[in-house]
Amino acid sequence: MRPEAIHLSKSLRKRIRREGFDVSFDNDFAAVIKACAEPRPGQPETWITEDIQQAYINLHRLGHAHSVEVREDGQLVGGLYGIAIGKLFFGESMFSRRTDASKIAYVFLPNNCKNGAML
Repeated sequence: MRPEAIHLSKSLRKRIRREGFDVSFDNDFAAVIKACAEPRPGQPETWITEDIQQAYINLHRLGHAHSVEVREDGQLVGGLYGIAIGKLFFGESMFSRRTDASKIAYVFLPNNCKNGAML
């Protein structure tokens, strides 16, 4: 994904400005992957098993897997995680406990990568 290719709707732009979300990178990888593994409506199972979670946590410790965390009032409400290889980031999963929280993580990711913070 290229930062210039991301389109922000007016409503999402307003939500980012108005709602006071805090966005961080690589601060709570384990919590993000655990949240991504939680069951969703109509989806009682997940491919993100305990073994997969541990494998990605190990990749995170080695500097290959990264997360974006979105918090509201200190609570984790959205995020995503994936793998960085060279100048590419492969998003694996995302979650949202608050409207648009995963979209906010997605919007903040490319600029963070562009600035070299994750890659």
